Amino acid sequence: MIILGIDPGTTTTGFALIKKESGNFTLLDYGIFKTTPKIDLAIKLLEIGNDIKEIISSFKPDVVVIEKLFFQTNLKTGIDVAQARGVVMYESIRADTKILEYTPLQVKKAITGNGQANKLQLQNAIKMIFKLDEIPKPDDAADAIGLAYMGALNNRLT
Repeated sequence: MIILGIDPGTTTTGFALIKKESGNFTLLDYGIFKTTPKIDLAIKLLEIGNDIKEIISSFKPDVVVIEKLFFQTNLKTGIDVAQARGVVMYESIRADTKILEYTPLQVKKAITGNGQANKLQLQNAIKMIFKLDEIPKPDDAADAIGLAYMGALNNRLT
């Protein structure tokens, strides 16, 4: 089973791919997609959609795990991220791929044992889980790894 984790954003979208096989987890790939700076939001959403479509087409994940929105102090940012999430959901459903959603708190709690863990604590936990040489960067990619790992831990998927 292949799980794709997505941390959506209109400037930077994190992604991670984990393979779950016989109870073992392998981190296949992770990174970020960046949109073109200083262009209309609609064009950024198109770019995000194209990136998601390409990664789904290339890796054919069984499930896509997307970060749920949490309270945003900046309403415009929250609305923009919600639109990016919609694009990810659209491309996932279009590819007939199951979708799961988790909040940052759920991811942090499952991976570090502390729902209030900071970014570095999460990155260090991910480094240990996947035996990486360095902490995964940038934050968006690390968050996507956490999301994919949450999906891999979901026993209802097997």
